[in-house]
Amino acid sequence: MASYIQARFFNRQVEDSCPANRLMISKRRTRNAHAACAQLLPMENTPNSGKLDLNKPMMGTQQVPINVPAIISGKFGRFGGKFVPETLIACLKELEAEFNWALEDPEFQNELQTALRDYIGRETPLYFAERLTNHYKNEDGHGPEIYLKREDLNHCGAHKLNNAIAQAMIAKRMGLKSVVAATGAGQHGVATAAACAKLSLECTVFMGISDMEKQNSNVLLMKLLGAEVKGVEGNFKDASSQAIREWVGNLQTTYYLTGTVVGPHPCPSMVREFQSVIGKETRRQAMEKWGGKPDVLLACVGSGSNALGIFHEFIGDEDVRLIGVEAAGFGLDSGKHAATLARGEVGVYHGAMSYLLQDEEGQIIGPHSIGVGLEYPGVSPELSFLKDTGRAEFYSATDEEAVEAYKRLSRIEGIIPSLEASHALAFLEKLCPTLPSGTKVIVNCSGRGDKDAATVLNYQQYSM
Repeated sequence: MASYIQARFFNRQVEDSCPANRLMISKRRTRNAHAACAQLLPMENTPNSGKLDLNKPMMGTQQVPINVPAIISGKFGRFGGKFVPETLIACLKELEAEFNWALEDPEFQNELQTALRDYIGRETPLYFAERLTNHYKNEDGHGPEIYLKREDLNHCGAHKLNNAIAQAMIAKRMGLKSVVAATGAGQHGVATAAACAKLSLECTVFMGISDMEKQNSNVLLMKLLGAEVKGVEGNFKDASSQAIREWVGNLQTTYYLTGTVVGPHPCPSMVREFQSVIGKETRRQAMEKWGGKPDVLLACVGSGSNALGIFHEFIGDEDVRLIGVEAAGFGLDSGKHAATLARGEVGVYHGAMSYLLQDEEGQIIGPHSIGVGLEYPGVSPELSFLKDTGRAEFYSATDEEAVEAYKRLSRIEGIIPSLEASHALAFLEKLCPTLPSGTKVIVNCSGRGDKDAATVLNYQQYSM
């Protein structure tokens, strides 16, 4: 039965002529795609596709205008798309129409801008890290100028609420009553729980059991905010699979609020669009501070939401370097890392084509990072495209390097970064000696690190 459903429903690609289809010829990609399909939809919940009425709303009670033009295609070269069972196509089309409508609706935009300003606390500062700048000066007193985009100062302590509040608003206007989400480090879970509390929506957050143990403080916060937190065997990728299954089984009442720039279109584009406020503010603030653009933008990369949040505004500015830093874990040759762009290959997972960590049989390899928010075996289709075109550069930092960067910023600037953001900060050690004096470097400090204090302490004790 499972193989029949996989064979019938997989590869319903909305854009049939896309070059990605040619990649699916190989047996390895087909096996990998079947596995992705199986994770997207529990077989016992598969409805009869012949009974679908595509003219009726598949999600909630609100009818979405069917003539809303598509603003964002969801395709980035060969990457992206909608690799999902046929039964989800109508739901994703409806979500895409609602998203496009929201982008052009003045009432929605006004409500969102008010929430960003008065609830989240935007705009966040572009902070000149003077002591960190001095730390990286050479013996002649020359070196780059380092700035931090302080997303850690947002309500709930990370960039995640930028997207969570916007999508929760969309869920509300679609007439849906409950929200499901998946979280790794807990930052998206807390943001989703807060957004749902504000908008009177029921909230269920799936989280890997091992991540719940590492990020217990965020688990407590989610529960305090009224969310039900459900543990899943494994880590973030497993929690994501379970959240999708929960959504598929309750399409009429439930909204899947993704916090990552992965999954089938329009999910990655929605998250990217709502996080792009980071880059828009950065451009304006740089102009105010020194009358120009940054020279280098630096961000950690797990699936890529914070990186694209600051990169997207500057993709067309070819004189601005875009640098993403992945998690090298115990080292790229150890097999224990989450460096998808460095060591992954193209495949399909959770409904979209991107780079993946996979073995010779096309099976997903479990990722590792001390920053659990970076533990995902895939990556944004858009970042995959930026890698292939050479527009963005990607490097990696080990667990040890991230911990040292965490301590360094804490002691030099009195700012405690998340372990995820610490991977980007760690790369300054290699980057700064290569830059001309006065180069303007902006690091996206995507989250605060009080949640990681126990992890860092335990790491130090274990490594001594």
